[in-house]
Amino acid sequence: MDEGFGLASLPPSLIRKYGNAAKQASWQYVFPSINRCIHPVDGYISRHHIHETSYSKALRSAVHKSGVVKRVTAHTFRHSFATKLLQAGNDIRTLQELLGHSDLRTTEIYTHVVGNRRAGTISPVDLLS
Repeated sequence: MDEGFGLASLPPSLIRKYGNAAKQASWQYVFPSINRCIHPVDGYISRHHIHETSYSKALRSAVHKSGVVKRVTAHTFRHSFATKLLQAGNDIRTLQELLGHSDLRTTEIYTHVVGNRRAGTISPVDLLS
């Protein structure tokens, strides 16, 4: 958008229906691609969303620059989030809902705390034992 090409690539039917939708903030990508392209039907210059491999490459580069030798992926942040919530004393059922797990056993396995449950809660002390 800084270079004046702030149009999102939208299907032609949406452009016909909503007119200037490609310019509106609600249709913009949160993580736009750095590359621009010509819309194949309408011919305007637009941007698509960032490709998932771009994020992975940037994360890999940041991990390398930081000197961390362990394998880090985007999924690592999900595990870290879950662990911190449990350590802070949050209920495992709340965590189950936040992670979108339909079965509590999945959350237990995911957070490596199988068998440490008491009435649906986990104590930070249990995590250390």
